Amino acid sequence: MFDHMKLLRCFSFTASRDWLFRQSFANAGLRSVTTDLTHGNSISSTAMHCWIPKFPNRSKPNLLLLHGFGANAMWQYGEHLRSFTGRFNVYVPDLLFFGLSSTSESDRSESFQARCLMRLMEAHGVRKMNIVGISYGGFVGYSLAAQFPEIVERIVLCCAGVCLEEKDMEDGLFKVPNLEEATGILIPQTPEKLKELIRFSFVKPIKGVPSFFLWDFIDVMCTEFVEEKRDLIKSILKNRRVLDLPKIKQKSLIIWGEEDQIFPLELGYRLKSHIGENAEIVVIKKAGHAVNLEKSKEFLKHLKSFLIDSL
Repeated sequence: MFDHMKLLRCFSFTASRDWLFRQSFANAGLRSVTTDLTHGNSISSTAMHCWIPKFPNRSKPNLLLLHGFGANAMWQYGEHLRSFTGRFNVYVPDLLFFGLSSTSESDRSESFQARCLMRLMEAHGVRKMNIVGISYGGFVGYSLAAQFPEIVERIVLCCAGVCLEEKDMEDGLFKVPNLEEATGILIPQTPEKLKELIRFSFVKPIKGVPSFFLWDFIDVMCTEFVEEKRDLIKSILKNRRVLDLPKIKQKSLIIWGEEDQIFPLELGYRLKSHIGENAEIVVIKKAGHAVNLEKSKEFLKHLKSFLIDSL
């Protein structure tokens, strides 16, 4: 009988694709750097990995690209990277507990992620920045904009349910009945759960993907820091109320897939209403939560219009 797992051990499609992304990021003028953010006498340690410009040009604006759950940052921004490296110093970090970034601190809030990112950017000499945040990356980006208004210039929030409330789960806003179910899908540990994540993320999901490809993806992308990632999800929901959410003042673009099943479009309109006149919202038709991948060209067009045409 044909042994799928034996084939996996010989050849990993996910690891090979990851290698190709690494090459493309390097060819786009970026280099991979891990920075120790541990405070002097602290007993806890924090390190963050980031793709940074090999030769930053201080006359160019800076652009920080923040990923969500799922595949790593390279997979989420690989298609769009070269559209920005000519006009910006581009920084693509791994958020804590993704890729090569981790901490022994116990704080799992997006505001802690944001403060660590700020220290990372300071370590790289970045004093002003624009941000694109996809999904969970949007939560962290929003927190950065709120905590450091003089440093964040503009922000794009893509399918980021920043304005969700804890009671939304009980009120049936989401397709999943409870937090346990949500974390099981967002951090898939079996092919069945990964298929569910794909179904929730795309309007037209790829069908018939062999199980050994799904196991391979899980093995490479989803097996590290599982408990910590679950805590990150619990943290964004716990006691969350829009009333407590600070309003950001920066020019903001909100991008949403019309058929998003993870963070329904209602949350996009809620976010627009919360930020007010400084925000515009773009709804992309026939797209789900993974709008950056499913409608890549349209997504890119709106990013460029907002970030580049206004320079």
